[in-house]
Amino acid sequence: MKRQVHSREIKKVVMQRLSDRGASLEDIAEIVYAMQAPYHPGLSMDTCMKSIQAVLGKRELQHAILVGTELDMLAEQKKLTEPLQTILDTDESLFGCDETLAIGSVFGYGSIAITTFGYLDKEKTGLIKRLDTKTGGAVHTFLDDLVAAIASAASGRIAHKSRDEIERDEDNEYV
Repeated sequence: MKRQVHSREIKKVVMQRLSDRGASLEDIAEIVYAMQAPYHPGLSMDTCMKSIQAVLGKRELQHAILVGTELDMLAEQKKLTEPLQTILDTDESLFGCDETLAIGSVFGYGSIAITTFGYLDKEKTGLIKRLDTKTGGAVHTFLDDLVAAIASAASGRIAHKSRDEIERDEDNEYV
C-alpha cells in the first residue's frame, strides 16, 4: 500500500512555505479582517487567525499552495522551460492558471468566498499588493492569488459561521 501523507504534515509544510515566501498569517488576517469587519462589528483578529488556520487544514487549499509556490520557486531558479519561464517571470496578464488554481480551492466556502476572491484579485490589497509588485527577483505569480484564496476562504468561513451562530441563538429563543 502506498504511503499517504497526513494533512497535518502537509499543513506544517504549507505554513512554513508561506512564511518562507513572505506571506505571514498575520498579514493575511488583516485582509480577512478588512473584508469581514464591516459585516461583523465584534470581529477580532483572533477569530480571523482561527479561520485562516481552519481553511489551511483543507487539502485542496494545501495542495494548491504547494503546487503554486513550487512553480514560483522554480521560476525564480530559472528551471522552467520556455515560454512558461517568461510567462511566470513577467506574470503575463493573460496567464490565468494562477487564478484558476487559487479560486478552485475556495469553492467550498460559498459565493461570499468567490466574490471576495474576485475583489481581492482586482484590488490587490495589503500583502497581496506587496506580493504582486515585482521586486528583487522574487516570483509570486501564484502566491499573490493563493493569499487571496486563503483570505477569501477564511472570510467566507467567518460569514457562514456567523450566520450559523445567529440561527442557533434564534432557535434557542423558542425552546
